[in-house]
Amino acid sequence: MGFMDKLKGKFRQNEEETEDVSKKYKQGMEKTRHSFSGKINDLIARYRKVDEDFFEELEEVLISADVGVNTVMSLVDELKMEVKRQNIKDTKEMKDVISEKLVEIYYGDDDEEVEELNLQEDGLSVILVVGVNGVGKTTSIGKLAHQLKREGKNVVLAAGDTFRAGAIEQLDIWGERADADVIKQSEGSDPAAVIFDGIKSAKSRNADVLICDTAGRLQNKVNLMNELAKVKRVIEREIPGAPHEVLMVLDATTGQNALSQAKTFSEATDVSGIVLTKLDGTAKGGIVLAIRNELQIPVKFAGLGEKIEDLQKFDAHAFVYGLFADLLEDDAE
Repeated sequence: MGFMDKLKGKFRQNEEETEDVSKKYKQGMEKTRHSFSGKINDLIARYRKVDEDFFEELEEVLISADVGVNTVMSLVDELKMEVKRQNIKDTKEMKDVISEKLVEIYYGDDDEEVEELNLQEDGLSVILVVGVNGVGKTTSIGKLAHQLKREGKNVVLAAGDTFRAGAIEQLDIWGERADADVIKQSEGSDPAAVIFDGIKSAKSRNADVLICDTAGRLQNKVNLMNELAKVKRVIEREIPGAPHEVLMVLDATTGQNALSQAKTFSEATDVSGIVLTKLDGTAKGGIVLAIRNELQIPVKFAGLGEKIEDLQKFDAHAFVYGLFADLLEDDAE
């Protein structure tokens, strides 16, 4: 059975259910898929055999989806080796090989279904959320809190973004939507003091998870990076082993700029996972693969819409299905 057939079997069986993961990714990745699938179909239609010219155009297609130059070069080299190994001549067979290699690039040797959050079985789990202004950080915190509440967790939010006007009020609104308490001080307060209060309050409430908002950390603002390091030290002092997750929120529509942000923040804060927002609003969803391949940081959540339920646990198989759904349906007809 080919890889595309496996995807078909895995993600089409429950497609009638509106909340099905496959349908979420299919709908949420419409812009990327239409661009990507259209170009792949066009490429396969124009080339009858798999040759160097075919691979050169394939590189352009992948780069246009923001897969990243380094990742594309590595992927194409592996595809060439696979073509030789399987003695593939017909370009139609390349759909299967490309989709399989995209999943392999993401997972590497560990073919895990979903990257789960590192939450403690006993005691308080602390999630530190970082990212520049405008990427959807506070919104993602609210959606994540909602998801954890639905799983039965007692969640508290700490409004550590005390510098941006309106940030505390925005988190308050999301706290109400998610039914999570928000620990806050006045605008301009010391962020580390707010997080300290958040930890004390979360413990007193016997909370399961504390999610800490932080200020938008522009890469060239050394003082803000130092402030973030201070927040992290407070958390580590109060709860040994915490933060258990450092999630960086990135805007998928910014493409390679998101990759640059991730590199800088990962050096400063030991980022453990990515929340990729606005994946539904870009034709450059390949940035997922660039982040994973070049930084070795897993994407743990993907924003596939504006509703509170539209923050999805990231699954590379579902992601590739979202890329190839149109091609799968073409093959089924």
